[in-house]
Amino acid sequence: MINLSAFKAYDIRGRIPDEINPDLIYQVGRAYAAFVNPRRVAVGRDIRLTSEEFAQALIRGLTDSGVDVVDIGLCGTEGVYFATFHWELDGGLMITASHNPPDYNGLKLVREQSKPIGADTGLKDIAAMISSGKLPATAAVKGKVERLDSSGAYIEHLLGYVNRPALRKLKVVVDAGNGGAGLSVDKLAPHLPFEFIKVRHEPNGKFPQGVPNPMLEENRGPTLDALRKSGADVGIAWDGDYDRCFFYDSKGAFIEGYYIVGLLAESFLSKQPGARIVYDPRLTWNTIDIVKRMGGEPVMSKSGHAYIKQKMREVDGAYGGEMSAHHYFRDFSYCDSGMIPWLLVLERVCASGKSLDELVAARIQAFPSSGEINRKLPDAKKVLTAAEAKYGKGAEVIDHTDGLSVDFKDWRFNVRASNTEPLVRLNVESRASESLMQEKTADLLAFLDSLGAEKPPAH
Repeated sequence: MINLSAFKAYDIRGRIPDEINPDLIYQVGRAYAAFVNPRRVAVGRDIRLTSEEFAQALIRGLTDSGVDVVDIGLCGTEGVYFATFHWELDGGLMITASHNPPDYNGLKLVREQSKPIGADTGLKDIAAMISSGKLPATAAVKGKVERLDSSGAYIEHLLGYVNRPALRKLKVVVDAGNGGAGLSVDKLAPHLPFEFIKVRHEPNGKFPQGVPNPMLEENRGPTLDALRKSGADVGIAWDGDYDRCFFYDSKGAFIEGYYIVGLLAESFLSKQPGARIVYDPRLTWNTIDIVKRMGGEPVMSKSGHAYIKQKMREVDGAYGGEMSAHHYFRDFSYCDSGMIPWLLVLERVCASGKSLDELVAARIQAFPSSGEINRKLPDAKKVLTAAEAKYGKGAEVIDHTDGLSVDFKDWRFNVRASNTEPLVRLNVESRASESLMQEKTADLLAFLDSLGAEKPPAH
């Protein structure tokens, strides 16, 4: 029996070699070819020690199926997205395990126009094909492999999002976490007036200073040290395949992704009045307030990249943002990028004459939030039903777009089951009252505890 435990909701990801290995990757290539029926696809890989070997296995699977491969080499996940839509390919595959430990690897799959392939849009079919052992016969004529350096076109595309003459010198700490982000920062740097202070900059698949995941507080130390020592204006950090980026202000405060969504919505609406902005239901009031004030149209979508991308296409959204630090752009084929956000945020800092601290402080004060709190609970459905029964009375809005959202006049919360882990995720926010937000958060946590909630173990 083949172990298919690496197949997740949005991608394929697992521990080497038990859950994922070159043989499985080869079969994914074969099954992807049978499912998508592409003629020409992009293949990219991250900086992990096994990624080159896995990429070669994948390319063999694709070419044995008669598919031509454009091998774009070392890149971030968005490098595959870009190559797929820019060169009008029939699909793209990225070897990466993002922010997982070094003994993991995986795959992210897209079809034409970089449309995602997740559990509901093909991953289950691909897994079933592999499980059945009924892959089509190898092609009579093997596909060809073409090596392509698409980084020049990619960097030019990224620079197109900002008004470069309006940028001024800023001191910026950049922390790649020994993932791949430093490679793109180095290519962008000659075109920008910023002074970069580089931390954990060199790609190193062993991740000697911890996994590249800035969501973990214990991983933020080197960024904060560099900010303090350099007196930089802004700090930026990325996860391993840099499809997410995270921000620190000059005082070293980590800025919740929620407030960055508002900042980027503002940026797009100042350039594209009336644009539609897509947001997720976890934390909403700040985003809605900014979008409406600037004459845009806020559009809610279920959380998760597959849902956001689909909604962005449906409504032709200019920008979509999740508090989890995923940011999506119409001109990037509605895909997420970890490079475009920091360029736009620094442009905003330059144009406003304000520091990043000043740009977000008023918004944090106006809409204080708890940040996402995770709890292990055996039955998420039971939790949502009990929460609605307890808190639904007297609510102004009850919404089931994603889990349960309950809005009152001065505070609101969302509780939902994780799409990727056996967890319930809670977010709480209020209108201009930090104490009310904290009080309601404590009350909701006590309620979850009464249902048997446990704190998940630290990563």
